[in-house]
Amino acid sequence: QVQLVESGGGLVQPGGSLRLSCAASGFTFRSYTMSWYRQAPGKQRELVARISSAGSTTNYADSVKGRFTISRDNAKNTVYLQMNSLKAEDTAVYYCNAAGKVTLWGQGTQVTVSS
Repeated sequence: QVQLVESGGGLVQPGGSLRLSCAASGFTFRSYTMSWYRQAPGKQRELVARISSAGSTTNYADSVKGRFTISRDNAKNTVYLQMNSLKAEDTAVYYCNAAGKVTLWGQGTQVTVSS
């Protein structure tokens, strides 16, 4: 019943763009801070971007500032990550996270940046 489902990952060339989506269900989405994390093989999971419950505040990792944009549509219970000017170092599994009364994680979606 409580679920986060990511979509939009895939293979893209360096300099290209992708838009990830995370569809939420089974909880009061508008009350939760939403984040995107990523994890590359052999690396720790790291915070990529975060957005407050009303969408008024955002935070980004230094490595993605100016290239990625997090947004949310509380009417659609969906959070997005627009990724532009992608680099090989962005290759990772990207996970959606919800933080509020409880903490929830999606299953992840693979993003591969390669020529």
